[in-house]
Parts: sequence; structure tokens; C-alpha cells
Amino acid sequence: MTKSRFRQNVWFVALLLILVPAMASAQQARIKDLVEFDGVRGNDLVGYGLVVGLNGTGDGLRNSPFTEEAMVNLLERLGINVTGEQFRAKNVAAVLVTGALPPFGRAGSKIDVTVSTIGDASSLLGGTLIMAPLNAADGQIYAVAQGSVIAGGATAEGDGATVTQGVPTSGVIPSGARIEREIDFELSDVTVMRMALRNPDFTTASRIEQAINARVGGRVARMLDAGTVQLDLSQRGLPSLPQLLSVLENVEVSPAQKARVVVDQRSGTIVLGADVKISRVAVSQGNLTLRVEEKPLGIQPNPFAPDGPPIILPRTEAAIEEEPGTRLALVETSVSLPEVIAGLNALGVSPRDMIDILKAIKAAGALHAEFVVQ
Repeated sequence: MTKSRFRQNVWFVALLLILVPAMASAQQARIKDLVEFDGVRGNDLVGYGLVVGLNGTGDGLRNSPFTEEAMVNLLERLGINVTGEQFRAKNVAAVLVTGALPPFGRAGSKIDVTVSTIGDASSLLGGTLIMAPLNAADGQIYAVAQGSVIAGGATAEGDGATVTQGVPTSGVIPSGARIEREIDFELSDVTVMRMALRNPDFTTASRIEQAINARVGGRVARMLDAGTVQLDLSQRGLPSLPQLLSVLENVEVSPAQKARVVVDQRSGTIVLGADVKISRVAVSQGNLTLRVEEKPLGIQPNPFAPDGPPIILPRTEAAIEEEPGTRLALVETSVSLPEVIAGLNALGVSPRDMIDILKAIKAAGALHAEFVVQ
């Protein structure tokens, strides 16, 4: 063996030693990316408010009487009596304000909110949300929103046409709501913590249990079912629950995935999981095209003929064309994902034709995977 050849082999072996651990670690994920901790969750908030300062793009008060009623109530709370007055303002819009109270959100913290019109306002550009209380599912007020609305669109209007880009009737207020009430939940008082898997799987749950017990060095985690792993915190010698979770959420495991084929018919997108298998099956694909074309022929009367209307003779060309298609291809038993892709590409079919082929293979019972059509 020559010296240069020996150096090439050494570099090749060294490259394998570097890449193999990297490929193995790339398949792992942290526990925090796989589960949701019981009690550590957000709460949805919703409220009603008014956006003012619009440039004539607000609600028509005749079509949106609730906007006029809300304006009257707001002005009366500010000490202005407008009973019996007629409003014709075009710079006010009634909106729904939505947001989410994060876990462990403390009073005085700020959260983002989304503002959406509920009347016939055409745009929220340049508007300001007036103090709007946000309620949770229990009916209590947990935050108050106020601030300038950042709308996500634009509208240009002329005498004969209107152009709209994006959605100007909806916008956001970054840090636009201040938390006024906290959720009564003390994490340190919890003695049993459950972890809910985002994608329930018995294999993944078992691996999480083994990884946690190996990390802690005791029987702390116990798998209850495919979607739940329970932590027993009553054992002595364990750190506090917040400290324990900060350690356990960064433990890496290899999640198991179901064999799945996802198809989006609108865009022609196909996504195949790594464990998709196909049994022995033969595939052939071809296209049939029907073509009908109208070519009417108009005939004018002769120059010296009596006056008369022109005659239109119908002429239709109809044809059925069948493309040669692809040859009959044999897919061997239990091929892997790379082999499936290589085989479909070898047939020279388009993505939409691949969708039809995968549907046919699934109908034949040869596709061993969950088939999801969107």
C-alpha cells in the first residue's frame, strides 16, 4: 500500500469516527421537547375593547350598534354624559383581544396580545386600543390590555379599485397587556408530577422512564401508559422539584416514531417517515388525455348573391391521447425509505403522480404506514 493511499484510509476512518457519534446524537431529543409537565401550562385570555384613532376605517355605527353602546359606556365612565347624542364617528372599531397567561406569570409582567375586529371596520392601521380587561375561563380578570396596534396589512383605495395586502383588520400589541392577577399554583408543594408526551408512544415513554431513573439513580419515574410518565418525589435525598426538573428536562432520549406518510394534495407535498415499509408490489403509471377543441368556420355570402346573414359552420376536433407512461416496476419486499424514494424517482413521475401511486399502494395493502391526507 502506498503512503498516500494509507493516509487516505486514515482520514476516512477518522471521518467515520467523527460522523457516527454525531449521527447518533442527532437522533436524540431533550425531554423538555417531548413532554408537557403537569401544571406547567398557560391559560387563554379574551376580552372586548375599542380601538380609536383610525383614519376613517372604523365601524359604521349603524351596522355595528355595539360599538356605539361601548363608546357611550366608556365616555360615561370618564364623566362625559352623552345620553341621547348621535354618533357618526368613523375612527372607532370594536375588537376582541386575545392572549395567553404564561405559566408562573407574575403580577406586573407584560404579555403580547392580538386584536381583531368584530364589526365592519376595514383597517386597524394607526389605531390605539383603550384599556380592555382580559378574562380567563373562570370569568376572573387576569390582565388589562392597552397600547398601539401594529396591523399586519395595508390597503390602497381609489375611485375604481381597491387593493388590500395582508390582513389589516387584525394586529398585535407586543407587551400590550399587564398581568394583574396570578394563578394560585405552588410548584414546590407538588409531590407527584406527571409528564404528558406530545406524541404518545409506548417505546418513547419507556425510554424516558429509563433515562430519568438512570440520571437520578433511583426508581423515581414510572410509565403509566403510552402518553404519561409519573415522577414520585416522595423519596428522600432528592433536590427541590424546580431544581430536579431543570436537570431532567435536559436529559436526552431517542424518541420512537410511527411509520407515517403525509400528503398535501393542494401543494403536492409528500413527507415519508423513516420507518415506512412497502411489501412486494408491481407499479405502473400512465396518463390519459382527452382533448376537445372548437374551431367554428364563418362563411360570407358571395359578392353577387342576394343579401343574407353569414353562416357559421361548427367544427370540432376531438382526440384521446394516451401517453406511453412508465414501465411496470417491481418493488421488493420491505424496502426502506431511501429505496422507496429512489424507486419512485426511477419511474420518472411527478409529485402529484407519486401521490396517486402511494394511494394505490396503500389500497393494495402493501404500504405499511399510516397514510395522512391533508
